[in-house]
Amino acid sequence: MKHRGRHRRRRRGVALRAVLAGTALALTAAATVISTSQAGVAADPGALAPLTSPADTGRLRLQEHLVPGRSLDRLAAAMGRPAGVDAVLRDADRRLREADDCSADDRASLPVAPAATRAYCWDPADTAGDWRPASVTTSGDDDGVWGTHRVILAGWTHSATAGRPGERGLARVAFVNADDPARLAYRWVLPVVPVDGGRDYRGLASGVSGMAWYKDKLLVTTTSGGADALYVYDLDRIQRTTVDAPAIGRVPGGWSAGGYDYVLPAVASYRFAAGRCSASGPPCPGALALDRGTAPDSLVAAEWTAPDGDRRARLWRYAFDTDPARPGLLATDGAGRVDAVEAYRTRAAGIRGVLSYREAGADRPSWYVGRLPGTQDGHGGLWRQDTERTRETRCGADASDRCWARDAGSLSYWRGTGEVWSMSDRMLFALPLAALDRSLE
Repeated sequence: MKHRGRHRRRRRGVALRAVLAGTALALTAAATVISTSQAGVAADPGALAPLTSPADTGRLRLQEHLVPGRSLDRLAAAMGRPAGVDAVLRDADRRLREADDCSADDRASLPVAPAATRAYCWDPADTAGDWRPASVTTSGDDDGVWGTHRVILAGWTHSATAGRPGERGLARVAFVNADDPARLAYRWVLPVVPVDGGRDYRGLASGVSGMAWYKDKLLVTTTSGGADALYVYDLDRIQRTTVDAPAIGRVPGGWSAGGYDYVLPAVASYRFAAGRCSASGPPCPGALALDRGTAPDSLVAAEWTAPDGDRRARLWRYAFDTDPARPGLLATDGAGRVDAVEAYRTRAAGIRGVLSYREAGADRPSWYVGRLPGTQDGHGGLWRQDTERTRETRCGADASDRCWARDAGSLSYWRGTGEVWSMSDRMLFALPLAALDRSLE
């Protein structure tokens, strides 16, 4: 059972602020070289164009598929009592280091502008291999805690062509205990999919470019190239493995997850009703975020398109169900279909992060879009768009738009602190949304 309580804000240390400030100055100076030699100023993607025709909105329709309760119960009965988030956090075996203890290359991946106010690098063993971070979400969906803990979840994806064959293309999630901002610790959990009526499970063989935490559910994008758009995980159903073996699933003597001690079985999935993603069909899933400024709360999503292409991406949202019996699931009709309640086109490409936020008194939300550069290398850009205009972060002597993090991941807004959390290819970081707005032209 989840119990909510108030979190306490803690002030950052003087040393960390000095390191981040120095890093920001160095990156700002470097931005001139980066932008002049590689990027220049990107074309303005313009205002968002609403999508209202049935031909456009119909491509965004999802079909819900719930894992049968008896399958989940069979798996839980075989594996034992669920462990839960608290147990994973108590078992954290890795540390995130603050920026002043990170390498210069780690810090160089942070945004040029606005500067991060909190920044952490991962255990070097985790960034040295073929796993890469891509998505982030937090317990800041309400008053900031899950149980008694402040929690950050970070989704990582393994290379599909390198490393151990058993890990290729898989996803994993870092459960980060963020109770003490100076001592973040984490433990890996492997998301899995029940098969054979709950008698076994397989690893989630997909990228997790987007994640959103709502109530007791974790929603993640899937990028395996099929019709699947989202998988849903119940955070109360984390299970311990019993055998340390390379295999994933049921093995002689118990349950294994390729060396991981915890697995998180999926409880539902959503597929595009129109089939596989394509330029003329459903979008290829990309970034996700939670928006609690709508009624009801909603899930916002961005389409993945090549950063150096000319294909226009789509941004859209789905409403969450208000039925207490369906916490954390999307609102469906009688046939289990989910329709987008809002959709737009943007000329921005290579979108890796999306956020929708409505300021007090505003008649419409703004959409924040973080994107990769066209070269797919180096620092990306960040835009704020609505149906009337676009604003962008600028930095350096020549006002480059390549100011955001290097190979940045998804965006997550922590309401209680007013911070936006994101990731570079090497670091987890946060900054105030107000600072981000001040940096926009």
